[in-house]
Amino acid sequence: MGSTPRRQNWTFLTNHARVLVTIARDPAVRLRDVAVVCGLTERTVQAIVTDLESDGYLRRVRDGRRNRYEISAGAVFRHPAEAGVQVAGLLALLTGAPAAERLQETTERLQETSVTGS
Repeated sequence: MGSTPRRQNWTFLTNHARVLVTIARDPAVRLRDVAVVCGLTERTVQAIVTDLESDGYLRRVRDGRRNRYEISAGAVFRHPAEAGVQVAGLLALLTGAPAAERLQETTERLQETSVTGS
C-alpha cells in the first residue's frame, strides 16, 4: 500500500471566518492589523468586511476618527449544511468567550445604539 501525499496548503477556516474572529477578539481593531493577523492584504480585508457587513454579520460604527465593529447577534451560517446554526458558537470557541456572554454583550450594545440613535 502506498501512502497518500499530504496536502499542506489548506486550512479549516475561510478568510471570511478568520477576519470575523479577529474582529470579534478586538472590535476596535484597525483593518491593517486584521490583515497582518490573517496574512491577507488590507484591500482583501476591506472587501471581506464589506461582504460581512452587507450580509448582516457585522456592523461598522464610527467612534471618533476610528471604526468599531459590532458582531450581529443571531447571525447564522450561510451553507445549508449548517443552516440555522449561530455563528456566535464558533466565535466563542475561537475567541475563548462563552457564546451566551458574547451574544448578551452584542445585544446590549445594539439596544444602547438604537436607544441613543448613534
